[in-house]
Amino acid sequence: MTAIANSPVSTVSSSSDSAASASAIDAVTLAALAAFPDQLAAHFALFPVEARHWAPASWAGVPSEPLTALEQLCHCRDIEIDGYQQRIRRTLAEDDPLLPSLDTDALVRERRYGEDDPAAALAAFARARRETLAMLAAITPEQLTRRARFEGYGPLSFKSLIHYLCSHDQQHLAGLQWVLGQYEASRLEPR
Repeated sequence: MTAIANSPVSTVSSSSDSAASASAIDAVTLAALAAFPDQLAAHFALFPVEARHWAPASWAGVPSEPLTALEQLCHCRDIEIDGYQQRIRRTLAEDDPLLPSLDTDALVRERRYGEDDPAAALAAFARARRETLAMLAAITPEQLTRRARFEGYGPLSFKSLIHYLCSHDQQHLAGLQWVLGQYEASRLEPR
């Protein structure tokens, strides 16, 4: 568990300072995006090894997709690379593109999230987030207004897309806390 808590994501924070000064994206959002890899690793490190694959009897009320702790890591990695990075590139390069949603359940099955290595998933996510931040570093005010259509969300601007990415991050921190709360509750002795 120590290797995960000390994963190679600390360099992400230093890149946010230069990105914030050059980018038209607000500094608060850029800082949140830069901080997320460390936060994700820290939240995952709260899970005992035996709870990383644990799932509650009911997912009612989960604030993210219904995913185990390990699946949350893999989901964040794949949505960053196959989802948001592609959406960012297409919104900047194409006129009003349709940005597809990804099928989380299919990714979980096809990519066998339950068998993934958590340290490798966190490291891959941290690398991908550094790439995302590099893409965002030189965004101009004009680019913030570029339009696209996001399947499931509707029309949006480039600026909207970046806020949705930041929101996605926060949903998964909340999802990890929710799963951990459910796990701890499941361990209570019956009265």
